[in-house]
Amino acid sequence: MQDQKLTPEMVPVIKLARKKGYNYALIAAHYKINQGRIADVMKGRLFPEVPPAENLPPDFPNQVGG
Repeated sequence: MQDQKLTPEMVPVIKLARKKGYNYALIAAHYKINQGRIADVMKGRLFPEVPPAENLPPDFPNQVGG
């Protein structure tokens, strides 16, 4: 399976999901991207200027056990 490309539109949701305690694997699986891209966003290596979203989208998976 080929990973999708990380887009600026994904970043606010990634940042909010991490803030809410979602793990890298769940976020990466939702977007079909490598977990390393989640790390790049969270460490400020990609799109550091983009703020977190206000809400998770309705199609975002529920956090299991969290």
